[in-house]
Amino acid sequence: MMENADIGLIGLAVMGQNLVLNMCDHGFKVVVFNRTLSKVDLFVQGVAKNSHVIGTYSLIELVARLKRPRIVMILIHAGGGVDDIISELVSLLEEGDLIIDGGNSHYLDSERRCKSLEKKRMFFVGAGISGGEQGARYGPSIMVGGALEGWRIVKPILQSIAAKFEGEEPCCNYVGTRGAGHYVKMIHNGIEYGEMQMICEAYHILSSLCFSFDEIAHIFETWNKGKLGSYLIEITGKIFKHKDKDGTRLVENILDVAGQKESGKWMEIDAFDLGIPATVTGEAVFARFLSTFKEQRVKLSRFFPKENRSCIEDREGLVEEIYQALYAAKIICYVQGFILMQAAAKEMGWDLDYSSIAQIWRNGCIIRSALLGEIKRAFDNNRHLENLLLDDFFKDEILQMEKGWRRAVVHAAEYRIPIPCLSSALAFFDGCCSEKLPINLLQAQRDFFGAHTYERIDRPRGTFFHTHWGEQGS
Repeated sequence: MMENADIGLIGLAVMGQNLVLNMCDHGFKVVVFNRTLSKVDLFVQGVAKNSHVIGTYSLIELVARLKRPRIVMILIHAGGGVDDIISELVSLLEEGDLIIDGGNSHYLDSERRCKSLEKKRMFFVGAGISGGEQGARYGPSIMVGGALEGWRIVKPILQSIAAKFEGEEPCCNYVGTRGAGHYVKMIHNGIEYGEMQMICEAYHILSSLCFSFDEIAHIFETWNKGKLGSYLIEITGKIFKHKDKDGTRLVENILDVAGQKESGKWMEIDAFDLGIPATVTGEAVFARFLSTFKEQRVKLSRFFPKENRSCIEDREGLVEEIYQALYAAKIICYVQGFILMQAAAKEMGWDLDYSSIAQIWRNGCIIRSALLGEIKRAFDNNRHLENLLLDDFFKDEILQMEKGWRRAVVHAAEYRIPIPCLSSALAFFDGCCSEKLPINLLQAQRDFFGAHTYERIDRPRGTFFHTHWGEQGS
């Protein structure tokens, strides 16, 4: 007699295996499949032994083992492979069954897949899952988009395995139709890019100005107990303490060349398409690109040697300035992320609940931080808040941090320490708060060489003019 499993999972890499074990811990019976069949045996006979996991060796067998409506989660690399598996599953499933893509797929792919399955009267859910291996095993943050009815079917499973904020509220919810879940996950990852780079910049200033690794570790541990408290600050303090086999700090022995996946780049492409200045994530992506020019950087460092750096006398003052810069720029990183989500929601017809999104991010994910509670409160107070800087809390926080933020940027400039994210966040803030920008000159230039026209301050918006610049008059 066939056993009836609650959910099927395809893809037994580390994330897939850990999610399956998490589901088993919560009492769900899971049937699994992997294209490399040996992985099925290794998993079922290894870490999943004596659990509710059922190994299968074909999609036909996997589907046959499922309760109805059947729920199948795909957890493989984004791209054409997901479409191939969906195509095979469609021929095996029936109306009312559900396919979940739990990988890092592009949101437009999720839009397309959802529409395609709607025509077959099947449900598609695109679930953005954050938290890495440990999150998958013990409670990730899950951003769900797609068919609402599909969400209702799988909600008991996903909310059971998700992280809980303060042990109660699941960090998993439905954020919107079709590709909305994967879009929100993309923004999460873009914010993650920005935060990681800003933390690296803070480290760069400290290490360049005579702070030891022990001192830097202590600074991050202290920061983690206050407003900057977050997963990324926490692990950074631990990284600085970790020693290599020879007793040196392991971080010293890691090559300064970064890899990346697609999320940060995807977010910036979308920001360009929607006309949103998501500058912090953009600079974080470019910083990773720049790191790959290692050999050129070594050569140029010899062409343009830096002066010997003297240690800062007011060490406590410098630490406070860097703290203020990091905290203020972190706020700006979130400001940009939420502005971009708002623009995308308008473009795609999604009804995003930004308070709920902040709640989903409060535990289980890489960007979980103390600040998200204030973001949730801001959107609870005003669901249509167009910019977090218009909220009194964030306004006051920025005003308190502004002086130190500016001083930290000045120190970095004086000592030739690159801080692209901390400085671009400041430039964004200054631009947002400028009633007048020099773009009037830019418009004149565009009209001069390309007859692109311009608007006038003494005429109604939407009325355009062109000047023959070699002559008098318009």
